[in-house]
Amino acid sequence: MTTTSTFPQRRTLGVLAGSQVVGGIGNGAGLSVGALLVREVSGSAGWAGTATVALTLGAAAATLPLATLAAHRGRRPALALGWLVGAVGAALVVSGSAGGSLALALAGLVLFGVSTAASLQARFAATDRSDGPTVGRDLSLVVWAMTIGAVAGPNLTGPGAALGRALDIPEIAGPMLFSLAAFALAGLLTLVGLRPDPLPARDAAAPPPVRIRAALPHVRGAAATAIVAVAAAHAVMVAVMALTPVHMQDHGSDLEVIGLTISLHIAGMYALSPVMGWLADAWGPARTIVLGQLLLVAAVVVAGTSGHSDLQITVGLVLLGIGWSASVIAGAVLLTRSVDDDVRTPLQGFSDMAMSLSGATGGLLAGLVVAWQGFAVLNAAAGLLVVPVVVLVLAGRRTARQVSGGTP
Repeated sequence: MTTTSTFPQRRTLGVLAGSQVVGGIGNGAGLSVGALLVREVSGSAGWAGTATVALTLGAAAATLPLATLAAHRGRRPALALGWLVGAVGAALVVSGSAGGSLALALAGLVLFGVSTAASLQARFAATDRSDGPTVGRDLSLVVWAMTIGAVAGPNLTGPGAALGRALDIPEIAGPMLFSLAAFALAGLLTLVGLRPDPLPARDAAAPPPVRIRAALPHVRGAAATAIVAVAAAHAVMVAVMALTPVHMQDHGSDLEVIGLTISLHIAGMYALSPVMGWLADAWGPARTIVLGQLLLVAAVVVAGTSGHSDLQITVGLVLLGIGWSASVIAGAVLLTRSVDDDVRTPLQGFSDMAMSLSGATGGLLAGLVVAWQGFAVLNAAAGLLVVPVVVLVLAGRRTARQVSGGTP
């Protein structure tokens, strides 16, 4: 881990946290209406899941280019570019909704998803100059900063609808205008405030950064466990969360109730992040990953048996968010600690790409499963993804025990 005693880590964490708060408003506002917007434009519930697919594919496509840009030019231009592309995406979504163009709306959602890639890589930027024992703390503080904006964002559905009416655009597209403004502000804050860069541009005389193809052989052991744990947890979370608004609306829930449920879910994802970071530092990332898997199982059981109960499905969504938090934060800490400095940035980007692709797959299959067998079956199928993660963690602990000749 690269550290310097004079590097202003506190300032870096402050700027990253500030951009997460603002960007979180944009993500929360857009996520709460994405599936509903696509269903309205397409005229079919079968297309609803493609909103999350488009968002996560956009994030997946951007992760490696942003990580490569960061390795060459620094975190500041990479993160700022991600937020600003997200703003362009939000504008296209509004245009597609207003013009009744599904293709334009989905293209906008793909670009909107690039903001998610920037948000994810901000947590790794927090660890570029962290001391080893505080990796979990620094990473989780930046993740936690998403809480304020992410919880507030979905509750902008009502004001967003009013803004849409005032501007003579579809009400469902109104919240995307808040996303546009929030992403633009997050990009500007990053561009202006993230100085000095926690991962500065390489000197011309320095060796070129390791490319992802050369870094992939390092995906083994603990690093492989970390990447699978993050990807699987994200797939479970996205699959269930993506179709929850549609499930609730089909049972007569109001937009405000749906927005509140998603807000509380997102609060579960981020509000306890410092606790998860502390657990990963003090208790160990492997144990924290297992805790996350147990919470995910509880979540799909509660949500999958919720029926028409808004209260029960909200509880399930909160548990889903907390399980995601434990798994993703501990997985990121495990990856950061288990690979060398020269391959860390490309492998972090690879992990985020795997995370986003798993989410895209989960969102795509979720719509098909719900249309075919319903929301309960979706939750049961999502819960099965916990199994390989637990197997990998237990296998890793067994191997460590054999190597050390005792309990690790």
